[in-house]
Amino acid sequence: MIQITKQQVLSAALAIGAGIGLGACALSTLAAPKLKPRIIQTNFAGDNVSIIDPVTNKVVGHITGIELNHGVAVNPNGKFIYVSDETNQTLDVADGKTFQVVNRIALSGHPNNITISHDGARVYVAIVGKDGGVDVIDTVAQKDTKFIPTHNAVHNPYVTPDGKYVLAGSIQGKMISVIDTQTDEVAFTIPMDLGVRPMAISANPDGSTRFIFAQLTGFNGFAVIDFATRKEIARIKNPDLPPDRQPVPPGNEASHGIAVTKDQKTLVVCSRVNTALYTFSIPDLKLTGTTYLGGKGAGWLTLSPDSKTAYVANPINDDVSAVDLATMKEIALIPVGFVPKRNTSGMLE
Repeated sequence: MIQITKQQVLSAALAIGAGIGLGACALSTLAAPKLKPRIIQTNFAGDNVSIIDPVTNKVVGHITGIELNHGVAVNPNGKFIYVSDETNQTLDVADGKTFQVVNRIALSGHPNNITISHDGARVYVAIVGKDGGVDVIDTVAQKDTKFIPTHNAVHNPYVTPDGKYVLAGSIQGKMISVIDTQTDEVAFTIPMDLGVRPMAISANPDGSTRFIFAQLTGFNGFAVIDFATRKEIARIKNPDLPPDRQPVPPGNEASHGIAVTKDQKTLVVCSRVNTALYTFSIPDLKLTGTTYLGGKGAGWLTLSPDSKTAYVANPINDDVSAVDLATMKEIALIPVGFVPKRNTSGMLE
């Protein structure tokens, strides 16, 4: 008769348990959707939002039925895309896989651009009406839970790298309202001498906010604000055009679109009037690269999730320039909808 010891029984049980655990892990891995990098481009004069694959630099889908679509954000879970809808004064929610609009959340006033918290729990919507402020949207409940008054129309909001604050820029008020995300109240303001347009934010090694780079009304360049002291410490002008190139006629702002790369080493800046994209080193802000774009307008930019490519919205000829930041070469001109406005990058199902 074969005798089985307690130790053998225990070893067999552990082996079976490990096998079940590995099997469950494998099933979990198989079940988890693989997220794909995407560039989402709003088209202000149309009723659709273009979805671009940064691998092929081709449009692979559209969100339709949103007229005067302005700002856009992607939930980090890849399930939803949020678009500010100026026509209906709503935040429209689209499915990240089908691109179908599944909800329209009523806002407190006329919206402009939007931003999303790092955990995807809240979308912050710039409100230019109702004396100005920011709406806070609960993305789970999918409802507007709070209006934060800033007493000046807000154009563009941004979440800081550490997630502790939202920066709300005002053109008319010439100021930045800094909102504490723990209380969703204005903690302090930073006054400027010109209207505040797009902004980018750099981080200290511990993740806290170091500099705000703010583009300003009528200025072809950007201001540098030290976040710790709340003071402007420099104003950098974009390069002058060489004699053989002509500026774009006046229309929108001179310099409109700015971003910081993931490694915090490079500031990427649009110049509309120069039809150009520039790079500056951080923190010394020396010019490191120049690209003259095939598309015209240079009205906004986002970086691919890996920060290797800049995507520049060109509202004059309805396309998006893809610029490889390592070589500073325009590698694609991607046709999109009418008057491409804001864009963002994210990972979608």
